[in-house]
Amino acid sequence: MTAQYGSYGKELWKALCFSVIFVGTLIPHPVPPKGGKKSETTDARLARLAVRLADAKAKRARLAYAVSKRVKPWSFIKKMNERKICKRCVLPENKPDIWLNEEGICDICVEYEKTKNFNEDTKFLETDFIKILNQHKGKGEYDCLVMCSGGKDSTSSLYYMKKRYKLNPLAFTFDHGFETEEAMENVKNAVERLGVDFLLFKTDFMKDMFSKIVKTKSGAVICHPCSIWYMDLTFKVAARFNIPIIVAGWTKGQSTKQPVMSRCGCNVHQPEFASMAKAMGKFFDNHVKNDSKYKDFPRSMEEVLTRANKRHKCIVVSPHWFLPFGAETYVETIKKELNWKFPKLSYPAKSTNCYLNFISAYLSMKNYGYTHYHVEMSKMIRVGMLTREEALSMLEINFDEELIKDILKKLGCNPEDLNI
Repeated sequence: MTAQYGSYGKELWKALCFSVIFVGTLIPHPVPPKGGKKSETTDARLARLAVRLADAKAKRARLAYAVSKRVKPWSFIKKMNERKICKRCVLPENKPDIWLNEEGICDICVEYEKTKNFNEDTKFLETDFIKILNQHKGKGEYDCLVMCSGGKDSTSSLYYMKKRYKLNPLAFTFDHGFETEEAMENVKNAVERLGVDFLLFKTDFMKDMFSKIVKTKSGAVICHPCSIWYMDLTFKVAARFNIPIIVAGWTKGQSTKQPVMSRCGCNVHQPEFASMAKAMGKFFDNHVKNDSKYKDFPRSMEEVLTRANKRHKCIVVSPHWFLPFGAETYVETIKKELNWKFPKLSYPAKSTNCYLNFISAYLSMKNYGYTHYHVEMSKMIRVGMLTREEALSMLEINFDEELIKDILKKLGCNPEDLNI
């Protein structure tokens, strides 16, 4: 234990040992006389026990501090635990965006119940997906451009395009300088085993904007401008190679009725994202608009689409919106066929995201009490694809202070920028 936790482990071990000893002394028992001396009086024994009790409380306090510093150092954890959470999904009350009624159900779930019959009638089928592919494939060197991050969803999308639907895909990976080694290894294994062409775009173009979000304490969510950037980039690549279909790995929890939805991009018209979108708008106005480096940066996903349609006509789809099975099925497939592996650490659990995602999640939780992952998983809970208990387990904070400090250093920021 001390090897794993250092000085905190020593304190933990001392406190645990003391607790065992101290509990034994709390059991009332007579003190036998020794050497003819009188037995200890009740008052004296109580006084001695009071001293040991005070010492035990102090050690327990140090133990609690040690454990919290190693596992959950964030002050917002306590605040999160005090928030009321919807009894059906995993969204917390966050007025004015999310409200809980007297039964403890959020207004998002209430609204879903009113319209779920309509939603069920609009479910997509795999035959719909095949029709879309048949309408657009065979018009150029590549049938589709597959965005591949190395995660289970995008890697399986690449696998399905090549193996299940017999298309000729171009695998495309973008690296803003914070992709993990494990994700890149998964991409490498996939393209080599599938024998597909692969394009890697690596740049530090977004680093200054990410750093500004942290330093200005604007409340903007890092994943939002990142998704705008990489979708704009993806459309440009599709136009460059005259590719008619962009294939993503977005799940049913990430799909909406808007023309395009990114893994991290939020639909600003959804009430769950209203405050986040407002903060993002202010950040653009105050810190991006007058920055010459980003003078042509799109402000929204709608602007990305408008620009893309002027350059080149193409559609964006995900096979996971249409397939009748979930991750448990295709994870086993890509593990076996592509040597795909889960990362040792990622947030949420069982996902594959970049290093910046830890900071983005931290800021989202601190500023709003939830992340876009809470929104996605809540959607999946409502349609029966995920249980509330599973979602709560995956959404538990699993990263610590030292990891955040390392990422901040690479970003050119200091712990003080996040009040750590």
